[in-house]
Amino acid sequence: MPELNLKHVQAVLEVINRGPYFRHLSMPVKDIGMGYSIVELDIGNQHLNPFGGLHGGVYASAIDTAAYWAVYCELDEDVGLISLDLKVDYLAPVSAGKLIVKGRSIKIGKTICLAEATAFDQNNKWLAHGISKMMVTQGLQTIKDALHFTGAEDLPPKFI
Repeated sequence: MPELNLKHVQAVLEVINRGPYFRHLSMPVKDIGMGYSIVELDIGNQHLNPFGGLHGGVYASAIDTAAYWAVYCELDEDVGLISLDLKVDYLAPVSAGKLIVKGRSIKIGKTICLAEATAFDQNNKWLAHGISKMMVTQGLQTIKDALHFTGAEDLPPKFI
């Protein structure tokens, strides 16, 4: 089995964190690797619902993101992914501090992938959990599309 190129991983992190939605939510992807990802978010006023708690859409966005990037490194170089389904269970409220979301791939198939992500606070308290089903695509939502959209240069090869 080929080895994941860490230069590719670092370049991907730089490219995807330029994306407008991740910047809008101040939600960088901190790490990705074979079967895992980490997304972090410093909860700010812009993330809160009218009642002063973290908006469920922020949880869902962070969980969707962590699940997606947990699968990325296990896929062939030129394929993409599209989220088909996202189920989120909200376990505890939070209104300040850091949200840490850990993604983990469950099953990588030829056409369908399954991953989960769990959101914690800085004290390791479980806040939310989600499962995402994704479709593997040919020529749609690939890393090359992200490069084009963000104006980034070509990446080093994914595997060495």
